[in-house]
Amino acid sequence: MEQQRKRASVPLLESTSSIGTASTAQTVGNIIVSVVGTGVLGLPFAFRSAGWLAGSIVVLLAGLSSCYCMLLLVQCRRKLASEEESIEMKAYGDLGYKCMGRTGGYLTEFLILITQVGGSVAYLVFIGQNLSSIFKGQGLTLGSSIFLLVPIEVGLSWIGSLSALAPFSIFADCCNVLAMAIVVKDDIQQLVGSEFSFRDRAAITSNIGGLSYAGGMAVFCFGGFGMTLALESSMKDKSTFPKLLAKTFTGITLMYVLFGFSGYMAYGDQTKDIVILNLPHDWWAVAVQVGLCLGLIFTFPIMIHPIREIVEGNLDKSKWFQKLLCNSDYSTRIRKFAMYMSRAILVISLAFLASYVPGFGIFASLVGSTLCALISFVLPATFHLILFGGSLHFWQRALDFFILSCGLLFAAYGTYNTVVGI
Repeated sequence: MEQQRKRASVPLLESTSSIGTASTAQTVGNIIVSVVGTGVLGLPFAFRSAGWLAGSIVVLLAGLSSCYCMLLLVQCRRKLASEEESIEMKAYGDLGYKCMGRTGGYLTEFLILITQVGGSVAYLVFIGQNLSSIFKGQGLTLGSSIFLLVPIEVGLSWIGSLSALAPFSIFADCCNVLAMAIVVKDDIQQLVGSEFSFRDRAAITSNIGGLSYAGGMAVFCFGGFGMTLALESSMKDKSTFPKLLAKTFTGITLMYVLFGFSGYMAYGDQTKDIVILNLPHDWWAVAVQVGLCLGLIFTFPIMIHPIREIVEGNLDKSKWFQKLLCNSDYSTRIRKFAMYMSRAILVISLAFLASYVPGFGIFASLVGSTLCALISFVLPATFHLILFGGSLHFWQRALDFFILSCGLLFAAYGTYNTVVGI
């Protein structure tokens, strides 16, 4: 989900060279930065919705499936590279184009674009909920918090170089880690200082919708599929990437399970969709919330960068715009003005969408259930079947078809369940 913001904070991935330079330690760091984001703060609520045992199983399955499908993408790229030595694919869309032609390329890029829109809206909702929590005594609502951000985000979107915002991306990651640490500390204090009973926490809820919600949130938390090929390309010794990815994902998955489990154990049925909202309203909690909000505010332009690239590219190619430029003596000024206006309209549109979202948790689950499920499971399994076809063993084909079918069913039911919930 946050792959474009992560690209700015991982300079090793910005190189267009086909020769990787990243060491093993650097690649581990790149994987963590590409995968772990603010969605992790919604995991305790997912455990509350599904139950601690069901939530743990869902997160484990999501992590295992995500890692396996990432490796499928790497296999597909390597097969194409072995057949065409001159080919260089670093983007998910390139792989879609090679596997399914122009339609596949457009479909892949469209899904990534819509996912980026969903992630950007989730960003705004996350910031809005935290701001309204900090200033809840001032009557600041979620919608008003979001629209207060519009002038700031419009101004930031006009900055020419994204590299100027990269330090804020690292700052946001640090605040995210600090927030998790404070939540775990408060979890321990809650468990030790309260009359805690393990029997009061449901292992598996009777509501199947809770399982769907937890699944959507888990898939949302394992975002970063668009960075898979770039991560492998950045590595000096690419042959070790599969094992390294599997080990890193194992660590991330276990961390997710422990964090979601401990959060639910501490707060029970009072667990909120963003767990830091459960923290006591002291200066530590407020400092973390403010830090998270500032980091995300300044990295929002990075999040919407791929969206505005497509918007501005289509605008620049449009016949009426080209005609307008040809018939004017101020073509440079008109192009710059149009760029500024398109970015302002984009930010306002995203804020308008975000103002209608009821909460971060349910929206993140919707994005995870639909768009992330298609990008994470359906497309990799499809590409693998197309490229390898008859050379696969029966169990490999069966597993690909199983992932493909489950991804489609999960996307359909998850979308229905979340929309009904909204």
